[in-house]
Amino acid sequence: MTTYTEEYIHDKLTKELEATHVEVADQSDGCGAKFSVVVVSPKFTGKPLLQRHRLVNSTLEEELKTIHAFSMKTLTPEQWEQQQQS
Repeated sequence: MTTYTEEYIHDKLTKELEATHVEVADQSDGCGAKFSVVVVSPKFTGKPLLQRHRLVNSTLEEELKTIHAFSMKTLTPEQWEQQQQS
């Protein structure tokens, strides 16, 4: 079984989704089986939540075969900016 790191997930999401901001938290005490992510990407603009999640899931398709728990928050750059101002 392959173990994934925060850095690996971060780099892949940043590259594949052209993300402007990515936060990855390994919540599995280091075993690489439970992650939480925040992804900010212009590719999400105009897309409903389900399509955004599908983009992330398809990007990490191989990795999600061994990751047991994965939660995500997907935002457009505009939504991220608004959230930072609040």
